[in-house]
Amino acid sequence: MRFVDEFRDAGLGRALAEEIRALIEPGRTYKLMEVCGGHTHTIYRYGIDDLLPGGVELVHGPGCPVCVLPMGRVDLAIAIAHESGVIMTCFGDMLRVPGSRGSLLDAKARGADVRIVYSPLDALGIARANPDREVVFFAIGFETTAPSTALTLRRARADGIENFSCVCNHVTIVPPLQALLESPDLQIDGFVGPGHVATVVGGRPFEFIPAEHGRPFVISGFEPVDVLQSIQMLIAQLAGGRCEVENQYRRVVSWEGNPRALEVMGEVFEVRDDFEWRGLGFIPRSALRLSGSYERLDAERRFDVVAARVADPPACQCGDVLRGAIKPWECRVFGTACTPEKPIGTCMVSPEGACAAYYNYGRYAREGALV
Repeated sequence: MRFVDEFRDAGLGRALAEEIRALIEPGRTYKLMEVCGGHTHTIYRYGIDDLLPGGVELVHGPGCPVCVLPMGRVDLAIAIAHESGVIMTCFGDMLRVPGSRGSLLDAKARGADVRIVYSPLDALGIARANPDREVVFFAIGFETTAPSTALTLRRARADGIENFSCVCNHVTIVPPLQALLESPDLQIDGFVGPGHVATVVGGRPFEFIPAEHGRPFVISGFEPVDVLQSIQMLIAQLAGGRCEVENQYRRVVSWEGNPRALEVMGEVFEVRDDFEWRGLGFIPRSALRLSGSYERLDAERRFDVVAARVADPPACQCGDVLRGAIKPWECRVFGTACTPEKPIGTCMVSPEGACAAYYNYGRYAREGALV
């Protein structure tokens, strides 16, 4: 297949659903985790869950970079944004993420110069155009977006741009998956793997999941037929007694990943331990910071700020959603006190957030009916 409408073909989707139905063992329940929030939105936008047999249950995982960001990191960005002469730049989905003292949008309303950019190079362009201002880029994302941040920082250093720096919130996918798999109450039979991350890191880093934990893992694309085929591949592995990493997204993902992207990441970043995940706590070696040769571009060092640990609002259950422990509609404030217009937690804000997906596509209850 070559064109997007082929990957959205309803007839092909129904055929894959029938293949899944034929593979399942009567009376058995299959609980599969889609790691990436992009998959969650595809599932509910196209009604994939309605095509699946009743014994196949999908749960969300920790693959939304905005959702896993703790409130203390947002507070840190707001503190820098209020510094004199600072222009804070960020992606649009970060603007409304709540911290303990409001959001970056609230900071903008209070007078801070906060601007949306579509790439870190846009932020660098703002720094070039405003040499008398300090321009800070609030970098976020898994390995998917880290190479673009790394290349921008490399260019800033090469061009000697002194008024540009970065708050690095880049995280890595393997450590949180390892933490989930080591949880004694995890009940997951297989994983729909994150295709965008795998575009950079390849398939090899996920081999530990079948090898050490006995769960199949299928790297998936993001169109509805991609997701259905990935689920079919997982069920086929379980039915056949196999357990391995498979790559459904072969048109984009190679086994070894993108060597040039990995190279620039290795130059610009180093692993950090002092990074908290919303709902998951501190996970060793799960995030990135600027390496020593790039430390002058590190906004946390430049402005001498440290992210404080801030407890989530008691009503918010984003952490449970990110661990796959509950469905969004099981959260006590979902769709009532917490909505996309007035979010309490990050999962309701991000375009990849599970709560936003359930809310936007009417999944307010197990039956999919509004309550």
